[in-house]
Amino acid sequence: MTLPPCYSWSPVGQNLLVPYEAPQGRRVNALGGYLSHGPDAGTFRYAAYAGLPGGKGRKRRKPLSEVAASHGLTEAQTGPITGDRLAAFLWLLAGRPEDAPPDWKRARPLWVVLDNYSVHKGQPVREAVPGLEAAGVRLFYLPAYSPELSAIEPVWHAIKHHEMPKRSHAGVADLLRAVEGALARKAEALRAKHAETKDSLGTTT
Repeated sequence: MTLPPCYSWSPVGQNLLVPYEAPQGRRVNALGGYLSHGPDAGTFRYAAYAGLPGGKGRKRRKPLSEVAASHGLTEAQTGPITGDRLAAFLWLLAGRPEDAPPDWKRARPLWVVLDNYSVHKGQPVREAVPGLEAAGVRLFYLPAYSPELSAIEPVWHAIKHHEMPKRSHAGVADLLRAVEGALARKAEALRAKHAETKDSLGTTT
């Protein structure tokens, strides 16, 4: 709910006050994929989900839809990033249409580079691999503990530190909207940068 301020400035003699909201049970997790080659090069696709605080003590939890609504969200906008959600996102990244036939296959092969986060290697993803490979999508895992090899890390850094100037949010729905706005702005910036680079080279990808 409140990102680390890192550093800031204030006039001499005046204290800088940074609003703070406790993050316990309230956060936003995002999936993202940047297409670096092919006809869709420069495209950044993403999905974000809001985490909600859990019930207290042994009190029976309300239905998730009701809990989400109390925060101004829908059930589909909430919850953790699961293996099932990641598998669905991989198909989105692959560009498979919703009405695609069972034997749908990409016109060009696609390699998806992932780190070793547990969800990336969980059972739902393992079960999806045969279908993904049949459609021309292959997963490549980076060596363990090598974030410097992930080309998408600078994208996440820019989103957190440059696309989200407001550092604190009173409600998780506000945070989700801020994250989605930051993701959309970064996606547009990446598309523009790719188009600029392509035009300067005078070539098409």
